[in-house]
Amino acid sequence: MTIFSTNNISKTYANHKALDQVSINVEKGSVFGLLGPNGAGKTTLIRIINQITAPDEGEIYFMGEKLRSEHVHHIGYLPEERGLYKKMKVGEQAIYLAELKGIKKADAKKRLEYWFNKFDIYSWWNRKVEELSKGMQQKVQFITTILHEPELLIFDEPFSGFDPINANLLKEEILELKNNGATIIFSTHNMESVEAICDSIALINKSKKILDGRVDEIKQRFKKNEFEIILSKENNISDYIFDGVELIKKNTDLNFQVSTLKIEKGRNADLLSKILQKTDIISYKEILPTMNEIFIDTVSNE
Repeated sequence: MTIFSTNNISKTYANHKALDQVSINVEKGSVFGLLGPNGAGKTTLIRIINQITAPDEGEIYFMGEKLRSEHVHHIGYLPEERGLYKKMKVGEQAIYLAELKGIKKADAKKRLEYWFNKFDIYSWWNRKVEELSKGMQQKVQFITTILHEPELLIFDEPFSGFDPINANLLKEEILELKNNGATIIFSTHNMESVEAICDSIALINKSKKILDGRVDEIKQRFKKNEFEIILSKENNISDYIFDGVELIKKNTDLNFQVSTLKIEKGRNADLLSKILQKTDIISYKEILPTMNEIFIDTVSNE
């Protein structure tokens, strides 16, 4: 079921075309990666979703209806540029932001205490925001973004400034939100995060969408029929090469011989049969491209 979609969205600022006929579909209960190099148009699209600005052309649908101003209460937005008031106390500010989302003060305090304890920042409740590290400020803003339990969450570079431990904590929380029914649009340059948490992606470059689909399907689409095979060191993979099988690289520095092969479709069984007649295969697997490789190749070829 599609919870959010855009249909041929375009936006121009002065003489700059920020978005050009961009259409995306976000499935309910999924994590959708909005990807692209700097200046591609991602931030403009996010601003349109949040009704900070409006498109020049195209339509936007949310929960089966055309996007309206009141839908903002069903959306949580964590911008890349954080916006906490540095002179306010942390707890006071968090309650204030929760009340802006329609949560009563007593309920907000109860929910905030739960999340502050979970993120191990409750001891900072009465400290000023300016006394917090960047990572701790991000935790506070993440909490205030999700506190009203919106149907759609938009995270713009949520891992920026986090150390690996806290980045992993945030990743687990995002996946938990998804498991509890939230839908997430996730904008990032970190392709490892995309592989870890995204179900589907759209890649925007120079204002146009140039790639979209499920992450697993995209990786299959871009695969190069390359395989890794591991044999014992005394075996030479070159002895088994024939037409339709190309040796790309071989590493014999380890206790095993690790080789990368490019194999024509339909020739895998022939290769494996030939090897197994002489020796055992320790490991054999297909090499799929990483999202980072796909990102670079797709953008570079535009």
